[in-house]
Amino acid sequence: MSTPEPAKPGGLRGFFRRLTTSQAELEAEELREDTGRQGATPIASCGERRRFCVAGTLRTVTLRPRGGAPALEAELYDGSDVIDLVWLGRRKIAGIEPGRVVRAEGLVSVQDGRKVMFNPRYELRPADGQ
Repeated sequence: MSTPEPAKPGGLRGFFRRLTTSQAELEAEELREDTGRQGATPIASCGERRRFCVAGTLRTVTLRPRGGAPALEAELYDGSDVIDLVWLGRRKIAGIEPGRVVRAEGLVSVQDGRKVMFNPRYELRPADGQ
C-alpha cells in the first residue's frame, strides 16, 4: 500500500490563484515577501517619528527644490505602501534610479499625508532581493 504524495507548493491551487490575480497584485505580494527576507519593516507598518529600516523598489526619482536648495526625491514601494526618500542638497546619486531595489534606514515623518524619510542611509540591492 503506497502513501499519497504531499501536495506540491503552488500546485493547482496556486495556478488558479495566479490566473485570477492581477499582475500588480502578484508583484505587490512578491515585494512584500522580499521585504521580509531583507529584515525590513513593511512601509504600511511604519509609524511617525520613529526609525525604521524599509526595503522596496524605487518607482520614481525626481529633482525638486526644497527651500531654495536642491533635493533628490525617490518614491519607494514595498507592496504594502509607499514612502518618499529625500536627500537634501543632492541633485543626483549614482544608482538611485527607477526600478532599483533599495534598502533604506532613517526617521519616518509625515508631510502632506505622505510618509517621508529625509537623508536616509541606503543600500543598493540586487533585483532578486538577495
